[in-house]
Amino acid sequence: MPEIKNLSYAEAVNAALVRALDERAEVLLFGEDVALPGGVFGVTKGLRERFGERVFDTPISESAIIGGAVGAAMFGRRPIVEIMWADFFLVALDQVVNQAANVRYVSRGAVTAPITIRTQQGSAPGACAQHSQSLEAMFAHVPGLRVAMPATHQDAYDLLLAGVWCDDPVIVIENRTLYHTGRSPVGVNGAIQPAEGAAIRRSGTDVTLLTWGAMLHRALEAAELAAGRGIDAEVIDARWIRPLDLGAVLASVERTGRLVVAHEAHTTGGVGGEVLAAVAEAGVHLRSAPLRVGAPPVRIPAAPALAQAVIPNASAIADALVRSAAG
Repeated sequence: MPEIKNLSYAEAVNAALVRALDERAEVLLFGEDVALPGGVFGVTKGLRERFGERVFDTPISESAIIGGAVGAAMFGRRPIVEIMWADFFLVALDQVVNQAANVRYVSRGAVTAPITIRTQQGSAPGACAQHSQSLEAMFAHVPGLRVAMPATHQDAYDLLLAGVWCDDPVIVIENRTLYHTGRSPVGVNGAIQPAEGAAIRRSGTDVTLLTWGAMLHRALEAAELAAGRGIDAEVIDARWIRPLDLGAVLASVERTGRLVVAHEAHTTGGVGGEVLAAVAEAGVHLRSAPLRVGAPPVRIPAAPALAQAVIPNASAIADALVRSAAG
């Protein structure tokens, strides 16, 4: 049975890293400021002191961090690396897209790249355009990668460990607005979950509301707002953007006949569009047009008031639920 601890989201990530380093001797943890400083958000605090040179700081070179992880993984290690901001990931795309994602394929399965890349994204006041992008669709587009977006404290623990235990390269996208926003009971030291699968966070009968990451909490708030207007929404947390648990989405949409997808990323080219296309291809009969709620195609402003106007809030999602139900 798992041991229950009262942890913050950041502490849940830290607990998962402790377990991975404890149980798997081949695990390494490295990145910018993860060792001696304990991470820019304090997530890796204490790990250098506990695990010594298996936890180390790197130069400011995202390409070198991921390239080093790919090489180490091909020689039997199981690296966990941190890219401090998802925006910084872009300078290392060659190592992720051309190298890590292709190791199993080009070696005919003889070699794998079991690396886990932790990063964080999301809109926080003052973070500005180069520190606030939501880039999950870009990574989900690449075959060979798995992409996780934990929304709850428990999933911050479980999904990270699922990634570490997986033999494919896994990108775990956390959200910095969740790191230090209260504590919740987290079951630790339980069974390792597979690196896939959605979760129903609220049962409902009128509309299926699919979301992921920090947007889950606004979606749940929106579902309650909609309930006050007579709409019973079922909220699904995708948890894994790739592989997407399309079966869970289709099963829900077949019950409700309606679909709203809400995410923090831009709707243009976003995962929401992919979900709507997949549901349409599946031939599920819908009683109203499917809807997407996301950021418009503009840069993320630094000013908090402007950012609030760009990022979807619970009221906007609730309005979409009502429109969907009225269709």
